[in-house]
Amino acid sequence: MTGPNAAGYAAMIDTSAARRMGTPVEIGNIAAYLLGPEGAFITGSDLLIDGGVIAAMRAGRLG
Repeated sequence: MTGPNAAGYAAMIDTSAARRMGTPVEIGNIAAYLLGPEGAFITGSDLLIDGGVIAAMRAGRLG
């Protein structure tokens, strides 16, 4: 991460519960679950698959 927002992204990762970014496989597994028969009854839901970044922001740990 070397772009203009690299420091902000690094801060989000450091303050998240997971302390890392999700892997493509992890994100793909969630998509497969939602699109498969197990996820057939899930509608209109927001899944926060951010490793805890939103929780850290709401707790005031991330500016």
